[in-house]
Amino acid sequence: MVSTPEPLPPECTHAVTAELDRIDVMWSRFRSDSTVGEMARRPGRFPIPESDQPLVDWYWRLYQSTGGAVSPFVGQALADAGYDASYSLRRIAGIAPCPTWSDVIESHDGELVTRLAAIIDVGAAGKGFAIDRVAAIVAEQTGTFIVDGSGDMVISTGDTPVRVALEHPADPTKAIGVAEMSSGAICASASNRRSWADGIGESAGTWHHIIDPKTGTPTWDVVATWVIAPSAMIADGLATALFFTPAEDLYARSEGLDFDYVLIRHNGQVEYSDFPGLELFV
Repeated sequence: MVSTPEPLPPECTHAVTAELDRIDVMWSRFRSDSTVGEMARRPGRFPIPESDQPLVDWYWRLYQSTGGAVSPFVGQALADAGYDASYSLRRIAGIAPCPTWSDVIESHDGELVTRLAAIIDVGAAGKGFAIDRVAAIVAEQTGTFIVDGSGDMVISTGDTPVRVALEHPADPTKAIGVAEMSSGAICASASNRRSWADGIGESAGTWHHIIDPKTGTPTWDVVATWVIAPSAMIADGLATALFFTPAEDLYARSEGLDFDYVLIRHNGQVEYSDFPGLELFV
C-alpha cells in the first residue's frame, strides 16, 4: 500500500506494478518460470539486473555477518518442511542441512554463476528490497509518502512523524510498543507469522519459516524482531539476522551500518537499542 498526500499519476502506479512483476519473475521460488525457478533446475550463469545487485551483495554480507545463518539456500529446507509452491504445509521426514554459499555460488558480480542446482529463497530481505524499489519510484513524484508492505515500511513524512505500533507476537490485537519516525524504514520478523503443524505427528505450530540452515530446522530462542534502518532491504535482512546473531556482533561485523532494534526472546525477555521515538509498554 502506498500513501501520498495526492493521488499518484497513472504512469507512476503502472511503473510500480511493472517493477513488482519484474521482481517476482526474477526472484520468486514459487514460480516455475522465474529465474530462481530455473536455478532450481540446473546450474549455470544467470544475469543479475543492475538494480538487483545490491540485494545479492546484501545477502552475501548477511551470510558473512551471521556465520552463514542468514542464507538464501534455505529454499529446499522450507519446501521440504511444507512451505512449498503449493503451500502444502506438510513436512517430509529427514530434512537435510542447507548447502553453503561456496557449495552453490561460484561468483555473484553481475551474474550468478552456480555450481549446482539449488532452490534460492530471498525472503529474509527480498520484501524489503521490493519496498525500496517502490519507494524509489514514488519518490520521483512526491517527497511525502509511506510505502507499507504488510507492516514493513519506508516512511518519508517530513516534519510529521508517524507512530508505528510494534505488534505483540502472541496477540495481534495488542502492541508491545510504538516507534515514532518520519524517515527511514522499519521492518519486522516474527516466527508466529508463518507457522504450521509439521504433518507427521507433532503439535500445531511446531514449524515456522525462519530456518537455521545448519540444522534445516526452525530457530526458537527469538520470537520477534523489529529493525529501523535507512532502507527496508537493510532493515528486513537485519530483522532476520537478529534471530541468529546478537545485535552487538552485528554492529561489530557490519561496519558502516546504522540501525536500531527491538527483540523479544522466547522467555519474554525484551532487548532493544534506546533510540529516540521508541516507547515500550513492557
